Amino acid sequence: MIQVSRPKIAILGAGYGGIMTAARLQKEMGSNEVEVTLVNKHDYHYQTTWLHEPAAGTMHHDKTRIMIKDVIDMNKIKFIKDTVVEVKPDEKRVILSNGELEYDYLVLALGFEPATFGIKGLKENAFSIRSVNSVRKIREHIEYQFASYNNEADRRDDLLTIIVGGAGFTGIEFVGELAERVPELCKEFDIPRDRVKIINVEASPTVLPGFDEELVEYGMNLLERKGVEFRTSTMIKEVTEDGVILGENEEVKAATVVWTGGVQGNSIVANSGFETNRGRVPVRKDQRTPDYDNVFVVGDCALLINEEIDRPFPPTAQVAIQAAGAVSKNLLNLVRGKELESFTPDIKGTVASLGKGEAIGKVGNKKLYGSTASAMKKVIDNRYLFMLGGPGLVWKKGKLKLF
Repeated sequence: MIQVSRPKIAILGAGYGGIMTAARLQKEMGSNEVEVTLVNKHDYHYQTTWLHEPAAGTMHHDKTRIMIKDVIDMNKIKFIKDTVVEVKPDEKRVILSNGELEYDYLVLALGFEPATFGIKGLKENAFSIRSVNSVRKIREHIEYQFASYNNEADRRDDLLTIIVGGAGFTGIEFVGELAERVPELCKEFDIPRDRVKIINVEASPTVLPGFDEELVEYGMNLLERKGVEFRTSTMIKEVTEDGVILGENEEVKAATVVWTGGVQGNSIVANSGFETNRGRVPVRKDQRTPDYDNVFVVGDCALLINEEIDRPFPPTAQVAIQAAGAVSKNLLNLVRGKELESFTPDIKGTVASLGKGEAIGKVGNKKLYGSTASAMKKVIDNRYLFMLGGPGLVWKKGKLKLF
């Protein structure tokens, strides 16, 4: 009996786009129809949109982690824990740290890197919210500065100064969590609250650029009452060992600088020869690359244009999750010789948390504030968990207390 080899699908990365593509494929593919391999450098998927909480210390980092074996059936999909070094699309090969992988069809879901915009000293001297290990380091660093304050003779104020570069969603959500955590730290380390500075620096004239002005005003007023200082229309020129240098050569000393000012696609993609714009591949309507009919891109590495406004869709978890559904379907359409379908994101709304029990958001045309917005944020988070792993995962990892 002649055994026909199955088409090989390789998924690189287990972020929102990669893990959801794998989860959808395992439900939709036929028995022995394709051979799917998922590659990720960790044996867990983590919720990037939750990382601001463990970074501030208001959530344990393990809450953000979901073991891949808990949502992926290893009998249906092969998992390789390894790091991608390079993709060779003309040879249909992936170079890993510990081997190689051949494929017929490829899904690039390698996630993001912080965009530095050429700011001097940023990579060397600033923290970034990008992974479980990075946020553990931020939390431990901040706690160490507070612990050091009363143990130094001169009680340096810079130890208690935290500068957050960027006031997009990650930056605002992070300062919101910091505003919750700082009073606890002050009580624990016997430090007056007024000695601590949380400064959010943003180059645009307003925080959350492009978001509803009324919601932004509500959010800024709330956070200012909690002790957050906003410096809008202000650029960070340099990050030094002692703090930052702002626009007109103003030096602000700070022991902690956290950069949240933007992301770009993983550099492996551009270094592998794919056409990119700031690390992101300008994908076709079916999520394939411009040059390769067997390579799909999903998540932070994909550049998808919103034709209504001729601007890219933001690289959000919402878009990545929706795109994963389209990619999994189109992969099987390609294998089955069917026509591929176009994908257009359906943005259902956006909600930004502002700390415990507070948020702002817009769902459809409805504006949400305070506890109502906070509850909606948790519903959105729980819905993703349900889509990925069903009610069991919601029970295990979900945010069940809505109010």
